[in-house]
Amino acid sequence: MPGTTRLPVSVRQGFDNVRRRSPGRLDASALFNIELIKNLIFLIFCLRWSRRAYWKLKGRGLIGTLLELYDEARRIIYGWFLRMPGVRTKVRQQVDEALGKLQTKLVPANANRYLTLPKEGWTEEAVRKELEELANMDHVRWEDGYVSGAVYHGESDLIALQTEAYGKFTVANPIHPDVFPGVRKMEAEVVAMVLSLFNAPPGAAGVTTAGGTESILMACLSARQKGLVERGITEPEMILPETAHTAFRKAGDYFKIKIHLVACPAPSYQVDIRRVSRLINRNTILLVGSAPNFPHGIIDDISALSKLAVKHRLPLHVDCCLGSFMAPLLEKAGFPTAPFDFRLKGVTSISCDTHKYGFAPKGNSTVLYRTADLRAYQYFVDPSWSGGVYASPGLAGSRPGALIAACWASLVRVGEQGYIEACKTIVGAAKHFIDFVHSSPACNAELEVMGNPLVSVVALRSKPRSGISVYDIADAMSERGWHLNALQNPPAMHVAFTMPVARAWERLAADLEACVEAEREKERVRKVEGAAASGAGETKKKKAETGDTAALYGVAGSLPNKSVVVDMARGFLDLLYKA
Repeated sequence: MPGTTRLPVSVRQGFDNVRRRSPGRLDASALFNIELIKNLIFLIFCLRWSRRAYWKLKGRGLIGTLLELYDEARRIIYGWFLRMPGVRTKVRQQVDEALGKLQTKLVPANANRYLTLPKEGWTEEAVRKELEELANMDHVRWEDGYVSGAVYHGESDLIALQTEAYGKFTVANPIHPDVFPGVRKMEAEVVAMVLSLFNAPPGAAGVTTAGGTESILMACLSARQKGLVERGITEPEMILPETAHTAFRKAGDYFKIKIHLVACPAPSYQVDIRRVSRLINRNTILLVGSAPNFPHGIIDDISALSKLAVKHRLPLHVDCCLGSFMAPLLEKAGFPTAPFDFRLKGVTSISCDTHKYGFAPKGNSTVLYRTADLRAYQYFVDPSWSGGVYASPGLAGSRPGALIAACWASLVRVGEQGYIEACKTIVGAAKHFIDFVHSSPACNAELEVMGNPLVSVVALRSKPRSGISVYDIADAMSERGWHLNALQNPPAMHVAFTMPVARAWERLAADLEACVEAEREKERVRKVEGAAASGAGETKKKKAETGDTAALYGVAGSLPNKSVVVDMARGFLDLLYKA
C-alpha cells in the first residue's frame, strides 16, 4: 500500500543504524577488518600475476610459453642431477682436467715469477729487458693477420704516435678538468667527432667510456632511470635480439632489468620485428638493435625498430661497437648499407668503439645520445658527501687521460679520408672472402655464409646436409695458426676482418679450403671404415675424437643446465690472475 516498503526488517534496521551514526564517528574496526585486508592483498596478487601471465602469453604465445616452462623445468631437474654425489665428483674431475690444460697454455711453468716487490728497484735496463721478453712471449701471430678481430690496425707509425701522445698525458685524470684542461678539451672533441660521424642532430651529447661494455651499460642505465623518473617504472624490462652483445645481459644483471630475448631466424638472421612488437608492455624501457651484431655480422632492421620505438614512445639503442667507424662510412666507401644512425627518428642512443675501427688504443669507446637530457640520466651526483660535492659522468671516477689523448691523436691523424680508405680495404677483403666461399667447390659444398653481412664480420656454418662439423674445421684452422671465433646456437665460426687480416685474406681463404677438403676426406674414410666395421662402435669412437672447439661447444649446446660450462669459465677467469 502507499507509504510502505517491501524491504526486509533487518535491512531497514541496518539503514536506521547508519543514519543514527555521526559521520565523524566511523567504526575503526570496519576499516581494519583482517579478512578485508587479506582479500585485498589476494586480489592485488591475482591482478599482478594475471597481468604478467597476459604479457607472457601476448609476447611468447601459448606454445612459446609452454616451451619456456619446459626448458626451465628441464634445466632445474638437470641441475639437481649434476649435484648428485657421484655425478658431481666426475664432473669436477673433467672440469679440473680442462682447466689444467688451460693453465699449461696460459701460465708457462718455466716463466720467471715475481710475487713480491723487489727489495731494491730494478735498473731501467733490467726493466726494459724483461719487458722485451714479455712482449715476445709465444703468442698467436696477429701481426701476420692470423687473429680475427682483437687488433684492428697495428701499424708501427700509428702506434708510435699513440705512444708519444700517451707519454705526454701519463698522469692526466679527467676527474680534475681544471688541472688537466687539455684532456677535457680532447675528450669533448672526440665525442663531437663521433656524434658527427653518426649524423647526430643539434643538441646531441655523449661521453667517452673504457670500452663497448661500459658504453652499453651506460645506455641501459640511462633508459632505466628515464623509465623510473618519467613513467614510474619500478620493474624495468628491455627487449633485445638473441644475437645482441652479452653486455646487455650483464646490464640486466647489474641494474635489475628483466631481459626478453627475441629470435633472429634464418635466412636473414635479423631480429624478428613481429615478436619484438608483441613483447612490448608498460614496463618496457628499451628496445635494442645491432649494427652489426658480433656473432654473424648482421645489421638488424633498425628502420623497423625505429618505427616501433616512435609508436610506443620508447628509447631505442643501436649497438655499433663492432661497426665502429666502418658501418657509418659504408656508403662513402662505395658499399651497400642500411639505415641505422640518428637519421632514424626512433634511435635515441648509439654505442661506438673508437678502439676498434677507430684504431685508437684499447680502452676507448663512446656512448652517444640524441639529447643531453638522456645523457644526464647516466650521471651520478652526490651533494652530501663529507668530501664535498661529487659528480661523475659514468661508472668510473678516475680515468686515464693518456688513453683519451691517444684516441684523439688517432682520430685526427687518420681523418675521414683515411677511415674511408680503411673501410674499402677491410670491407673489400670481407667481400672477396665471401665470393671465394661461394666460388670454391669444396667450401660451397660444405659451408654457407650466414645472412647478408654488410660490414667486416663474416660467419660460416655447415650446410644442413653436410657431414662435416664446422667445429672440426675451426680446430683444423687453429692447427694452421689461425685464431678464429667459434659460435654457438647455431654452431658456426666467424672472421672479423681487420687491417692485418685484410692483407692476409687470400692465405685465410686457401687454408679454409684446404681444411674443408681434409675434413671431407676424413669423413669419406670414416664412412668406408664404418661400413666395414660394426657401425655403432665406430660412431661412438668418432664422437669421442672431437677437437677442443667441438668438445667445448658441443657440451655447452647439449647441456640443459650450463653449470659445467660456467664452472669452466670461472676457472678460466681465475687463471687470468694466477702469477
